[in-house]
Amino acid sequence: MENLKVLVVDDESRMRKLVKDFLVKKDFTVLEAEDGAQAVDVFFSTKDIALVILDVMMPKMDGWQVCREIRGVSNVPIIMLTARADERDELLGFELGVDEYISKPFSPKILVARVEAILRRSNALAPDKIMTAGKISLDKAAHVVKADGQSVDLSYKEFELLSYFMENQGIALSREKILNSVWNYDYFGDARTIDTHVKKLRSKLGKQGDYIKTIWGMGYKFEVE
Repeated sequence: MENLKVLVVDDESRMRKLVKDFLVKKDFTVLEAEDGAQAVDVFFSTKDIALVILDVMMPKMDGWQVCREIRGVSNVPIIMLTARADERDELLGFELGVDEYISKPFSPKILVARVEAILRRSNALAPDKIMTAGKISLDKAAHVVKADGQSVDLSYKEFELLSYFMENQGIALSREKILNSVWNYDYFGDARTIDTHVKKLRSKLGKQGDYIKTIWGMGYKFEVE
């Protein structure tokens, strides 16, 4: 993970320092922003940020708006931090393309572990592996998906979810199994997170979204007829 840049955005300097200290110990380069407007400035002036840790409640521009600005141009992984354990906030975050959602207070060690898990999964993709299923092709190295010959712009989590589906074609997958495999940790939130991502993934894949079948009361199965 050496030299990978992480942008930490929080209006509490103590929180930024706490997270930074733990990330620096793992050889990350940490950039800081104390409000949403500054976060957008830093992000757009720095080309190679690998991941963003973003607080929800901030002055000038809140985390939701920052997320929208970033998602308008980039699929960089985003971890949202919030002091409110509100299901509606969490679902909104995933709708906006947030990859992880962590409620305060949290363990900095767990936060760093999640940062490493996201980046490890991203960097460990097989260099020349291209998967195909029906009219969908997925290039893990280039992080490119095409459906019926057209490029599809997916968020990091949507890409991981599609990759997991394609690797398990024809297999019935429970929501719990998908969460544990794609999110890469024991997820304690609502399993509807999966439904939200599947809905968006189907929409982006167009007709090929029909490859993702719903198994009522259980989960999903990826199948090309």
